[in-house]
Amino acid sequence: MSTVEIFEDQRASNYNEFVQTWIPNYDYFLDKLPLLLKETENKNLLVAGCGTGNEIERFVSSEKDWKMTGVDPSPDMIRQAQRKLEDYENVNLIEGLVSDVDESQKFGAATLLLVLHFMKDSGAKLNLLKDIAKRLESNAPLVILDITGDKTQIKENLSVLKRFLPDHLSKEDIDNRLYRIENKLHAVSEERLIELFVEAGFEKPLRFFQTSIYMGWIANKK
Repeated sequence: MSTVEIFEDQRASNYNEFVQTWIPNYDYFLDKLPLLLKETENKNLLVAGCGTGNEIERFVSSEKDWKMTGVDPSPDMIRQAQRKLEDYENVNLIEGLVSDVDESQKFGAATLLLVLHFMKDSGAKLNLLKDIAKRLESNAPLVILDITGDKTQIKENLSVLKRFLPDHLSKEDIDNRLYRIENKLHAVSEERLIELFVEAGFEKPLRFFQTSIYMGWIANKK
């Protein structure tokens, strides 16, 4: 990963509130992840960009067989995850990058939630997907949730997202956030995302979920 988005201090502390405010059905998506991967035989799960441990928390609450490795470059986010998950022996948290994880350890599944849109499509997205693929066994699924779409598609979906936002947000906060999404983040079109998956060593991904600008995809490693 050549470009890394670090969440620090207040930004890290406010992460959970932010995603629940700005991503409709965020909790629903996380709650269904263990069901989506329920048939996975190898219960070693790689959680790339684990943040504060929200998705890991769903897995440790669903089945005892899961063994999870969470990776995140942000010390503040990892500390929050450690506090949240300190009672679970089947969770290993790494402050670093996916490339820091031993390639000899093969995982049966992986998740990558709300990460790719922070990375430019100049090799960084592809390299991260390749790093994940190297650590998955054959036919293992990767699930992602990310801002996806071309400029027009995102603009149209943002107009829908605005209707879902809570009343306590100020117009200034909304306008600043929408500007950042449209102009500062690095979303790619659905067609380009499919190309990245395939080039990284995955089968063509299936889009199985969408909530405004956020799309959920799943693909198996070839």
